[in-house]
Amino acid sequence: MLRHTRRTLTATFFVFGLVTFAPLTDAQFSTSASGNAAAYKGQPFHDQQYSGGPQTIPGKVQCAYYDFGGEGVAYHDTDAVNHGSGELNPLDGSYLNGFRVNEGVDISYVKVGRQPPVDDNPYNQVVPPPGQLYVGWTHPGEWFNLTVQVAKAGRYTIDLLYTSQHGGDIGLDLDGKTLATPLKIQATASSAEPLAWRQWHHWNTAKKLAEVELPAGLHVLTVHIVTEGDMNLAYLEFRNAQN
Repeated sequence: MLRHTRRTLTATFFVFGLVTFAPLTDAQFSTSASGNAAAYKGQPFHDQQYSGGPQTIPGKVQCAYYDFGGEGVAYHDTDAVNHGSGELNPLDGSYLNGFRVNEGVDISYVKVGRQPPVDDNPYNQVVPPPGQLYVGWTHPGEWFNLTVQVAKAGRYTIDLLYTSQHGGDIGLDLDGKTLATPLKIQATASSAEPLAWRQWHHWNTAKKLAEVELPAGLHVLTVHIVTEGDMNLAYLEFRNAQN
């Protein structure tokens, strides 16, 4: 993101396009952010470019594809304004500039080929994919849910594609129970950077940020911003720890 200033289970089946998903079982019984047990009412994200359904593990779990369900169900954000889509990125009819514009989670995307360079700058530690969507403008206490399908039970390592001005901590829950926390995020700021706003655009991959045990099947993964905030979170990549 360019920084200028700031800040009971039913038998329902979810159908997205040609793909049908079975209802959550007791194993997917989740808890709310406040710790009160409740049947999870969110649904996997889908749109005209992403056909929908749980994101798969192993693989890349895209943060911007957080679940449908709105504030307090699929996510919590400190305000209802999307400070990326429609604000930093003016609505111009394009897919990326208007991505999930009416939701409170703040979203932007990797921009390349501009002058001065934005996300293709010399202070990157890794090169991010052009057009990569990410969740930004993060604050402590915020969280978002991602419905995932784990292909096989086992241990997985997690990499994170991100930027962070100050560093901080995030946490992961699975079905409302702590999976891994706190996970230390290292700052990507550089003292050599001449443009203050571009400190939020130095990309890095946190390799093996965590190693976790995951059961097979359909689950709800929650990403929590624990301390500091001001992170851009692109995706979590889950790999089999034995590979």
